[in-house]
Amino acid sequence: MALKIRKGDMVVVISGDDRVSGEDKKSVRPRRVTKVYPKEDRVIVEGVNKVYKHVRRSQKHPQGGRIEKEAPIHISNVMLWCANCKRPVRVGMRIEETKKKGARKVRVCKKCGSVIETSK
Repeated sequence: MALKIRKGDMVVVISGDDRVSGEDKKSVRPRRVTKVYPKEDRVIVEGVNKVYKHVRRSQKHPQGGRIEKEAPIHISNVMLWCANCKRPVRVGMRIEETKKKGARKVRVCKKCGSVIETSK
């Protein structure tokens, strides 16, 4: 099954430790997807689900210590951000006719119907 979230998309975390709580919904801050794992249905989102990896001293890490990095979260825990509506929305697909390439499948916002483009 093709995923509706791609690398470079702006998303909002809707569940888990980094989710948007009730009083913070007005100050929702969309975050960028940095990597997508389609086989596992997981995504890595900028600044979300931070974990520490403990590393031994080596030539690469002469000091050793802890390295902070982002871990993947399940794709069902994020919602795509619509720049037109300024809110997280559900996504639909539509076939759009173009002059050069013919028909192409695009993602659309279920609320306002605008096309959602990937910002890279």
